[in-house]
Amino acid sequence: MTRAEERPDLTETTDATMVEGGSGPFEATEGPTFSTYLPPFRIDITVRPGVAQLASRHRVAAAIRAALEAAGAPGPASIGVVLSGDEELAQLNSMHMGSTGATDVLSFPFFPPEAFPAHERGGAPQRDPWVAAALMQAFALPPGLRAHLGDIIVSVERAVAQAEDGRGGQTGDVRWDAADEQLLLAVHGTLHICGWDHAEPVEEAAMRALERRVLAALPRHEGHEAHEGHEAAQVERDGG
Repeated sequence: MTRAEERPDLTETTDATMVEGGSGPFEATEGPTFSTYLPPFRIDITVRPGVAQLASRHRVAAAIRAALEAAGAPGPASIGVVLSGDEELAQLNSMHMGSTGATDVLSFPFFPPEAFPAHERGGAPQRDPWVAAALMQAFALPPGLRAHLGDIIVSVERAVAQAEDGRGGQTGDVRWDAADEQLLLAVHGTLHICGWDHAEPVEEAAMRALERRVLAALPRHEGHEAHEGHEAAQVERDGG
């Protein structure tokens, strides 16, 4: 198995401050934004012009919602997802990570890992219970408001290339459908938003196992997610 940190298409989490309704860490604002409501979450998906549709927006939203639930993210909350290409990912990778070239997905969490339920990190957790309690208060918003958890940007172009070249999947050596690769990247980025990482082998193994469970639980047919006991609504918003 290829270690994730050895892959040139490594997914990383960066620190950025964002507020609901803002443009987040992304300078580009082109493309329509579609808000999908899968209680208790709202998933805002922005599609850049010219980006191919692999999995449907609703299927991407369903995968993200499943990952949020699996990671214990509190609700109601929102999360932003941008479907873009290599050029924008390369710019962000250079700007925020100091790395050259495109990557497959970047995550920009609003809250630190301590704001989410604890999980196996490969060592004794360094968390102050008072700090963790204070962070959780950030989610205690008035009725009708929701916390914004962060933003993810996925290179659909990279998802296609990795799937077709046999560099996809969790191990980086899988040839499979590009839509499945896109869903994996969306789930992976969402877990980063929720405080997961793969710097330590123990946490990497736990993260990969959680990804497999989330993806395996997704219905295989488009449109079936809305009938799994969760009403969904989609609203197109002005992408700017």
